[in-house]
Amino acid sequence: MCRNKIHKCNDRIVNIYQPYVRPMVRGKDSADVEFGAKNNISEVEGFVRCNHIGWNNYDEGDDLKNQVEDFIKLYGCYPELFLGDSRYLNRENRQYLKEKGIRVVGKPLGRPPKQALPGYRKYKTRKEQKMRNHVEGKFGQGKNGYNLNQIRARRQDTSESWISAILFVMNLTKLMKIVVGYGNFLILFVRRYLRTIFSLEVKYDWIQVDNKRLVPA
Repeated sequence: MCRNKIHKCNDRIVNIYQPYVRPMVRGKDSADVEFGAKNNISEVEGFVRCNHIGWNNYDEGDDLKNQVEDFIKLYGCYPELFLGDSRYLNRENRQYLKEKGIRVVGKPLGRPPKQALPGYRKYKTRKEQKMRNHVEGKFGQGKNGYNLNQIRARRQDTSESWISAILFVMNLTKLMKIVVGYGNFLILFVRRYLRTIFSLEVKYDWIQVDNKRLVPA
């Protein structure tokens, strides 16, 4: 920089332990510059999928088409609606989603409509927009519960494997909650079913027909 009399050096090393880490100017209140991987994930029914891990700053909107194509490969159909921030909802991506028949949930381009939306439309739009908080909550869950913001691997591929393993464990946790919830429901159903059977045996007299089934007498 001194020899060429410039004030910028691309791919400069800011961490000797992890030389592949690059500074990313984010402009947030907590920190203007962030260091580490930039992860682009998608969330469906509480399960997350990592679509892109990058160490340089990039535009997340360029990953939308890849995310949609990964979705159709995994589930065999296009999603009903798309929830994303303003970085994803540019004109090109909106046109792509419209061609695929995917409904966009977000602020429309251009001037706001002159006529106000009906009450039920406002409620539905507000409810769908709040669903996007789930994917933001996944980042909070990974950072607070699984130290996603404290990746200390030395190599780049090891760091990416570490990040992917954390997301995988988060999916396993979600799956276990579903299994345990279904198991509790099944136990409750069996208990109520047996309780009903026992009450019927006390209330009615039962007779046997053809050694196959029981009917109340």
